[in-house]
Amino acid sequence: MTSFDAAVIGSGPNGLAAAIVLATAGRSVVVLEGADQLGGSARTAELTLPGFRHDVCSAIHPMALGTPLLPSLELERYGLEWIQPPAAVAHPMDDPRAPAALLYPDLERTASELGADGGAWRRTLGYYAGRWDELVADAVAPPGLPRSPLLMARFGAHALLPAAVFARRMFREAPARALFAGIAAHSVLPLTRAPSSAVGLMLGAAGHAVGWPLPRGGAQAISDALAAHLRSLGGEIRVGVTIRALAEVPTDGPVLFDTSPAAMAGIAGDALPARFRDRLCRFRHGPGVCKVDWALDGPIPWRDPRVAEAGTVHLGGGLDALIAAEQAPWSGRHAERPYVLLAQQSLFDDSRAPEGRHTGWAYCHVPSGSTGDRSEVIEAAVEAHAPGFRDRILARSVMTAADFQSYNPNYVGGDVNGGASDLDQLLTRPVVRWSPYTTPNPRLYLCSASTPPGGGVHGMCGFYAAQAAMR
Repeated sequence: MTSFDAAVIGSGPNGLAAAIVLATAGRSVVVLEGADQLGGSARTAELTLPGFRHDVCSAIHPMALGTPLLPSLELERYGLEWIQPPAAVAHPMDDPRAPAALLYPDLERTASELGADGGAWRRTLGYYAGRWDELVADAVAPPGLPRSPLLMARFGAHALLPAAVFARRMFREAPARALFAGIAAHSVLPLTRAPSSAVGLMLGAAGHAVGWPLPRGGAQAISDALAAHLRSLGGEIRVGVTIRALAEVPTDGPVLFDTSPAAMAGIAGDALPARFRDRLCRFRHGPGVCKVDWALDGPIPWRDPRVAEAGTVHLGGGLDALIAAEQAPWSGRHAERPYVLLAQQSLFDDSRAPEGRHTGWAYCHVPSGSTGDRSEVIEAAVEAHAPGFRDRILARSVMTAADFQSYNPNYVGGDVNGGASDLDQLLTRPVVRWSPYTTPNPRLYLCSASTPPGGGVHGMCGFYAAQAAMR
């Protein structure tokens, strides 16, 4: 068996990023992927009908452009092309006479359409967007002293609030409150719990600073570009290779795990102390998701046509309805009216469907491990704002939370964020250590979304883990 200087288990964006950092430093590195297709959370497949390309997991990627690693790699050399929809997010309101709330890359346009709340939006989301490079440098870095302490003190005062509290304090009217809460709900936290505002602030500011882009051809294009860059550096990728024990890894050097903490503990076995393995296995995961992909015979017929300007649409009503929806899965219940995240990539990327046809992608949060098919309630949410939507469905594909874990073992219970991001685990994921990527064994490192800065197709977990390994 060929011996390498280092190995990475798992070919998600973090695993590929870790391998690229090691290969750039001159190490020979191999990536070992158990599935037959590389990419982890960034994969694309024909899930419904031939010619309809659906993102299996992640779809819209503000943090891919908003954090420093992927832009620095110049992945456009390997065919990656980013598409920026005219609007990042649309949030239709329950009142059919009320216009949807939209977040545009243009801060002034967004503030203008939010009316009485435009000034508050500009002073909060606009402020952080204007200092985006400084903010993100500290926000996605491993725990430590910030480089911009005054900025981070101001950000922390907002970010540590529950999103429901922030929305009510900062905004007076329903559209701005709903728009912010819908963005904050990407945290998969109850909106009454800290620090759900942190995700709302980061993703909202990113919408103005870098947009919410989608890759032409699907999320697989990101993985393929990362893989091509790694191979150009001499790195090797092997798919269909399931690693069950450390002895199966072809290196005597560092091994980086783009896996869940529990999977790392199982593979490492006695190479890690029993107490540390127990701590890894106690890492907490959040609710799961149930996702539906549609092949459509036309675009979604939104009642408010402005919603078609957005790559991402949030459905679920006003602030109070969103609070109830996001509390339910944490209480072990399916929300009667869930918060629905929807992406309509084919409106902006004609490679996603045959000519004249379209795709749709949507999910809602469900209790961990749920086997429930929530496609009916998701479609009802779309139909309520787009009468005639159901008539345009040619085919659908449904993945329950349990299906997600079967598809990708990193999604424990269907948790696509790599672990609960509440205060207890925000800075201590996966366990309390000075460097969260390290273990008591100097050969073994964790580089998945279960380490800071957490979920998102940005590769920063892999970047920092590889730096730790080289140190």
